[in-house]
Amino acid sequence: MVAILPGMREPTFLILTALAGAPLHGYGVIRQVAEHSGGRVTLSAGTLYAALDRLTGEGLVEASGEEEVDGRVRRYYRLTPAGGAALQAEAESLRRNADLATRRLAAWSPHPA
Repeated sequence: MVAILPGMREPTFLILTALAGAPLHGYGVIRQVAEHSGGRVTLSAGTLYAALDRLTGEGLVEASGEEEVDGRVRRYYRLTPAGGAALQAEAESLRRNADLATRRLAAWSPHPA
């Protein structure tokens, strides 16, 4: 099983998150990443496919089929069990950090006495 360490980059996190649903083709991943990030993260096709190649090599994502649409081949990708585990570990790490910050901020005063 291949896993990446917590602290993965946001685009990687968002790509894996997009693929945690049904398998998607490249354009579907690009749309999901933009939607999930509120438009903050926009991936070019070249950036996405380089990331998908890397994630496939790491065992986190795999091709799940192809279809031809308007004379062009669409390759679909899906999350592997290792990819799901890596995404879950990262989500838990982010949640712990956000909970810590929230607790600390509840006791914080911008103007110490």
